[in-house]
Amino acid sequence: MEKAAADTVVLIHGLFMTPLSWEHWVTHYERRGLRVLTPGYPGIEPGEAGVAALRRDGSPLAGLGVREVFDHLASVIGTLDARPIIMGHSFGGLFAQLLLDAGYGSAGVSINGAAVKGVKALPLSEIRATFPVLRNPANRSRAVPMTEKEFRYAFTNNLTVAESKAVYDRYHVPAPGRFMFQGGLANLTPNAPTTYDFANGDRAPLLFVAGGNDHILPPVVQRENYGRNARQSSAITAYTLFDGRSHYTCGEPGWEEVADAALDWALAPTPGELGRG
Repeated sequence: MEKAAADTVVLIHGLFMTPLSWEHWVTHYERRGLRVLTPGYPGIEPGEAGVAALRRDGSPLAGLGVREVFDHLASVIGTLDARPIIMGHSFGGLFAQLLLDAGYGSAGVSINGAAVKGVKALPLSEIRATFPVLRNPANRSRAVPMTEKEFRYAFTNNLTVAESKAVYDRYHVPAPGRFMFQGGLANLTPNAPTTYDFANGDRAPLLFVAGGNDHILPPVVQRENYGRNARQSSAITAYTLFDGRSHYTCGEPGWEEVADAALDWALAPTPGELGRG
């Protein structure tokens, strides 16, 4: 792919979600004149129908792993005429980071991103949020849903119970347990699928966005990831914190500020800590 100007944004969803979770960002970015792609993981169909199908039967996701999804996303991006801006939320943020490491993208934004291998921060709130899946080794080969209560703690802790239920009912789907085991055990696994080169000076600019009230992937995770990149790589690396925002920062009230900050930076990247949102 040529190094062309970015006129396309690729939005990558995280676990327990589908491309539908980006619906407002798609409209928002299209109004700014950009083409927006929202590739799903293999086995995920687009739109409300895709959510409904997986809630009835999550087996298409069972056993799905990090490398299979990475290869799928790389194949989608590899067909584009110019390198796009790649943004991802949660595990999608990890994919954005891995894709940049592999030479894809003109810029990348990891929003509340999951940790690549080498990031060791493991706060108690993350353990609590992921325990429902990781407590049972059999979940490695299953597609595992969250309960409404678990979802509210992990994603929508800034919302009321009723508001959280509305989000849960529209977007939540089971997640491949294998993903969470691969991510959670990466630092103990040789050649883990989340292996990343922190010293890669040839990758595109990368921004880490943290939410100050994120339970499942708190700012300490994003800050460590940012710090290792900033110290070891000559490539542009940046970090910004949005105080008080939950893991559901891409959908809770005020999401437009996050969307605009991410896109504005990606169009004109600058290094360092960008201040608080």
